[in-house]
Amino acid sequence: MYNDSPADQSGTTPGATPNGGSRRTFMKQAGGILGLVMAPPFISQAERLTALSKKVAGVSPVQLKVNGTVRTLQLEPRVSLLDALREYMGLTGSKKGCDHGQCGACTVHVDGRRIVSCLSLAVMNQGKEITTIEGLAQGDKLHPMQEAFLKHDGFQCGYCTPGQIMSGVACVKEGHAGSEAEVREWMSGNLCRCSAYPNITAAILEAEKSMKA
Repeated sequence: MYNDSPADQSGTTPGATPNGGSRRTFMKQAGGILGLVMAPPFISQAERLTALSKKVAGVSPVQLKVNGTVRTLQLEPRVSLLDALREYMGLTGSKKGCDHGQCGACTVHVDGRRIVSCLSLAVMNQGKEITTIEGLAQGDKLHPMQEAFLKHDGFQCGYCTPGQIMSGVACVKEGHAGSEAEVREWMSGNLCRCSAYPNITAAILEAEKSMKA
């Protein structure tokens, strides 16, 4: 409750706001602000935001060009490129390891550059050239990097192998396969629990010669 009693001994009016207005005045002003919020222009804005939210959260068609073939998928915007490849296109060569971009098992090429596909959204890669391990060989002819991995037994358990090979190909194309130390440095984003690093390094160094020939 409030009253509009005269000023007390301190010179202030009980219920007064700092700018000198009474509570009744304040409530009237607050009611005015609420009325403005509920006015038609603001309601329309809210409706537009709601419609936008539904559009962002919903499924929509996404076109991805993977290994030379364009596929149209129905995806939510939050679907990663890795999940689009594995769960929606059946390309399970790219592995889901840590799902945090730390192990490199999901490495693919996008427009010729290596990326960890678990950290990229599928919708971000529309109109780009995506290459997975399935698209590396030419028919029955293996890529020189794949042949070198076989020759040097660079796959051990095999789980990290697709990502290792995709990074190895990129490592050579980037010009970072001049020495064992350089290969180890530029392949450090790909982890192997079997510790097959000497074999992997040897395979990349050999493939580097074949790819340049």
